[in-house]
Amino acid sequence: MSEKKYDVTALGELLIDFTENGLSEQGNPLLEANPGGAPCNVLSMLQNLGRKTAFIGKVGNDGFGKMLRKTIQEQGICSDGLMLDDEVHTTLALVLKKEDGDRDFAFYRNPGADMMLREEEVNEELIINSKVFHFGSLSFTDEPVRSASLKALELAKKSGAIISFDPNLREPLWNDLKEAKKQIAAGMKYADIVKISDNEILWFTNEDDYDNAISKLRNDYPNLRLICLSLGPEGSRAYYKDIVVKQKAFLREDTVDTTGAGDTLCAYMINTVLENGLDNLDEYSLKEMLRKGNAAASIITTRKGALKVMPDVAETDDFLSFLG
Repeated sequence: MSEKKYDVTALGELLIDFTENGLSEQGNPLLEANPGGAPCNVLSMLQNLGRKTAFIGKVGNDGFGKMLRKTIQEQGICSDGLMLDDEVHTTLALVLKKEDGDRDFAFYRNPGADMMLREEEVNEELIINSKVFHFGSLSFTDEPVRSASLKALELAKKSGAIISFDPNLREPLWNDLKEAKKQIAAGMKYADIVKISDNEILWFTNEDDYDNAISKLRNDYPNLRLICLSLGPEGSRAYYKDIVVKQKAFLREDTVDTTGAGDTLCAYMINTVLENGLDNLDEYSLKEMLRKGNAAASIITTRKGALKVMPDVAETDDFLSFLG
């Protein structure tokens, strides 16, 4: 990879995830304010992998926004691209657990500060000086952040960065799922590498079989060089050229919160590309990517939140050694 100051710059949402943490004396759920947002979760994991990262986004000039800025700085993520909005508050998400163990999201984002990033506020130097540019679809739900994201993507492509995309569909944030599909398709056209989940790929391709869905995705977007498919408790898969690699999940009885599991896998995908280059991936490197990514995902599910508690390399290696 060429010599640039940053390994990865990400653009997107930085918010507060209110996640369940026990019950009150009256039996009401207690909610803990955890720093979150998929793009910064990915950066936090990459920091633990020894990468130099930067973030571009917007939070409110309020207590939560200042807490988030301090948090990413403490994680080592460059905050030069983080803007503060004096009029719109920091975006909040309520994450409740459903009976089947999955998560139910409710957002306070009408508007939220992450939506308010403008084109002229995009820190161009961070993008120009990054090997990889990472983004997600939440930056395409509304203006002005949609135009800001497109500007950033054009600049990243022009500067030769590898572009990483996580569709990260959050249905409550879209007024129309047809529009969601249209905007995610726009993101796909820029991407070199993609981390996509099981429900997202079936919805996006209108297929009911993963291999058929991958074939359709590749046919429609020949620019996609590497696709990483996360399957929750069924593990993950990687598709690269004619190589298909599958890895089981490391399920645990002490899982408390699955927030951030996909983000750890996404970080390992990006890290593998940084280590090997997009032209030099092989079956071994892809197997290691999924094995370590799934292990880190397993660890994060035992913790509340994600951004502040991503596992480090030693933890992941120890966990894998314990499994044999």
